Amino acid sequence: GCAQIPGVDYEQTFCATTRATSLRTLASLAAQRGLSMRPWDFVAAYLQGELEPGKVIYCHPPPGYETLGQDGKPRLCRAVKPIYGMAQAGRRWQRSLFSWLIFWGFKQSHSDPCVFTCER
Repeated sequence: GCAQIPGVDYEQTFCATTRATSLRTLASLAAQRGLSMRPWDFVAAYLQGELEPGKVIYCHPPPGYETLGQDGKPRLCRAVKPIYGMAQAGRRWQRSLFSWLIFWGFKQSHSDPCVFTCER
């Protein structure tokens, strides 16, 4: 990731976070209605995103992996998913998560893009 060049290897890295006022409002609503809140921690979250369509990213092999091919030329690996260290990994994970939530009927807030609601 540290060798990536802005504008060449990626264009966008912005990844929204929940606003403090939204979190306080949600906590207040939960308290009023007797609901509980719990945090989520997605294991290997950045690895769950999808690369942008048409983007091809190559990286050096991990330590301990054969770095030269049989022809003596340096070997590269093609990334098929975002990996930790890629500048755009967080954004790609968030885009995948938001698409999934919308697919399952959640509505994204206009005032805070990280707040979703679902009426059942």
